Amino acid sequence: MKISLITATYNSEAVIRSCLKTVADQNLDTVEHIIVDGQSTDATVQIIKEFAAAHSYVKWISEPDQGIYDALNKGINMASGDLIGFVHSDDLLADRHILRTIMDQFKDPKLCGVYGDLKYVDASNTNKTIRYWRSSDFSRSLLQKGWMPPHPTLFLKKEIYTTYGRFNTNLKIAADYEFILRLFKEKQLKFSYLPRVITLMRVGGASNRSLSNIIHKSREDLKALRMNRIPFPFWVLLQKNVSKLPQWLNT
Repeated sequence: MKISLITATYNSEAVIRSCLKTVADQNLDTVEHIIVDGQSTDATVQIIKEFAAAHSYVKWISEPDQGIYDALNKGINMASGDLIGFVHSDDLLADRHILRTIMDQFKDPKLCGVYGDLKYVDASNTNKTIRYWRSSDFSRSLLQKGWMPPHPTLFLKKEIYTTYGRFNTNLKIAADYEFILRLFKEKQLKFSYLPRVITLMRVGGASNRSLSNIIHKSREDLKALRMNRIPFPFWVLLQKNVSKLPQWLNT
């Protein structure tokens, strides 16, 4: 079984080396790392070129895109692995054994996806935890409470993207939430919670960088809920936002 990890980059020279290294350090040979660059103007592409020349499992392109979800969709189209996951350019995998642990979960042939916990860490000191997103076992009633797994920790069989589609690029911040709603409401799909940290995310992501982005994210979340016909979307959105508060207490 092979894992395809997808990374979208744009002017990521400050962090791309650590992202590349966190994948290179994994104790798993069956990994493909796909880098989709949005035609960076800094040293990002040069760093990727140098790394790819020394590591044959790295595939990359650099061309204009229509945002991060368009880039991730391109990566999905390029993926040749049985499983697909994401590691954003400023994120790290929690430890060198995590991909093997995730792959082991898929020994259950009925399993469609695996997800786990996520730590938000200080941008300059990744050993310092700012927030701890501890997930939980899934039941479909949780969708009505605004629940979602941390998207960077979600690994899916490639066939899921073939059957249920890619990210909706009309949504610029909340396409991951819409995609998760689209999948997790399907009763025939089986997901497993791995109760350990999978991803370390540096603080300052697109969805929480400013008040205007938070407002825009909430509007897109509402749109995602309506697109997937989740009842009482305003109430669900309120619960979704309130449910984040304990993350600050888990550090």
